[in-house]
Amino acid sequence: MERNELNDLLAFAAVARERSFTRAAAILGMSPSALSHAMRGLEERLGVRLLSRTTRSVAPTEPGVRLLESLNPALADIESGLEALAEWRDNPSGTVSITTFAYAARMVLLPKLPAFLLANPDVRVEVNIDDGLTDIVAAGFDAGIRLGEAVAKDMVAVKVGPDLRTVVVGTPSYFDRYPPPLTPYDLERHACIGYRLTTSGGLLPWEFEKDGKEINIRTSGPLIANDGDLPAAAVRAGAGLGYIMEHDVADEIAAGTLVQVLKDWCPSYPGFYLYHPGRRQSPPALRALIAALKLA
Repeated sequence: MERNELNDLLAFAAVARERSFTRAAAILGMSPSALSHAMRGLEERLGVRLLSRTTRSVAPTEPGVRLLESLNPALADIESGLEALAEWRDNPSGTVSITTFAYAARMVLLPKLPAFLLANPDVRVEVNIDDGLTDIVAAGFDAGIRLGEAVAKDMVAVKVGPDLRTVVVGTPSYFDRYPPPLTPYDLERHACIGYRLTTSGGLLPWEFEKDGKEINIRTSGPLIANDGDLPAAAVRAGAGLGYIMEHDVADEIAAGTLVQVLKDWCPSYPGFYLYHPGRRQSPPALRALIAALKLA
């Protein structure tokens, strides 16, 4: 096989996986127009249409899917060989791609990632913020960061954050107007500030547990938003009760500017885990990032 032919096959694999000429071109270090020209040349030489193109998307055709399936084992072997060479370097290098959601990025990555990048100048980290439960294998990510309860059992998981707790809070002025709820069912008579999930579009249920009994409450109130800052501001203004991460309001609870209710109904739950496929040997760059993020 000629060198140009091999390069075109590698380029095709990148386009088929990314389903985008722009993203694949960025990975390959070439222009989208040059990549598109190379793909047309490959299709002409093979006499088969490999990619279905529209103005908004690109996807492999059935012959393209078959070709990608045959290429994947060889590409995996090449990747493993390159990772093995990385073991001989003094410093970890390469790209680590991670998917997570905004709150996890703020809690886990924001405090530690900048220092990691300074200490590992040959490592490039790409973070994708997505509130959905992304399949990291299908989407081609090296790892993900999610709540422990959302991590699939077949993944290798490393704890990178403490246990969490979601609490119900309101201002003293709010409770001057309304009596504190004694059970989650009392919330039906309260103004509750809601959060709409950006992925499913549904309202986030308020989840409670006590003595082995689990209750999900669908609340109602004067505000629903799909951004966490607006509901928190409404709660702090006394407009209603909020269902908020304890970490974000702990200082205000201690100061008395917010009052926590239903304490017995709000147990802690597993915090954030970095997870990745169970490989015999993870890339050095990923191992270095895990070491930097995991709890002591």
